[in-house]
Amino acid sequence: MTIRRALRARGRGTAVAATAGLVLAVAGCSSSGDDGGDEGKKPDGASQEDGKGGAGGSEESNEVLAQVKGGKGGNFVLTINSAQRDDSGFTTFKGTLKNEGPSVVVLPGWASEESELKNNGLSMAGATMVDKKGKKRYFILRDTNGHCLCTRFTGGLDQGETSEWYAQFPAPPASTASVDFQVADMPSASVKLSGE
Repeated sequence: MTIRRALRARGRGTAVAATAGLVLAVAGCSSSGDDGGDEGKKPDGASQEDGKGGAGGSEESNEVLAQVKGGKGGNFVLTINSAQRDDSGFTTFKGTLKNEGPSVVVLPGWASEESELKNNGLSMAGATMVDKKGKKRYFILRDTNGHCLCTRFTGGLDQGETSEWYAQFPAPPASTASVDFQVADMPSASVKLSGE
């Protein structure tokens, strides 16, 4: 009898210990879930900041700072979605180029007049940025091999098709709030610069 009672007591003790362990585990999970929730909020907050940058990027891609129409037959629509000056001393323009013509068109070879950039072919290499206030024209940046820091296109655009582009320039002085952007025979577009 005593052995049975001892086994029952031991079994009850084991059950109590297991139950207590489960309660603690659940409490620990819910506690770390809360902590994880707070930690989750921080990365979410951080990713919201990144997302702000990213969402800023997507907001920027939806936002239209300027839009001009030109090119062969006036069928190209060049949209500028962002013009951002950063702390590194660069200004980066991003946008889209759309073919609103009735047929497929070859993307324009907006080559620069500079001999170093002439071999960039179908690209944004011929783009310039003008600081009217500072009375200075900025040419597109290039790497040591003479490749522009810009989009290099790889063919044509179907009717209604859109292609994204970017172009990078040296940053104008901090006192310059807006600049004019122009490429080839497209009309000039006045754009307000934003900072990071």
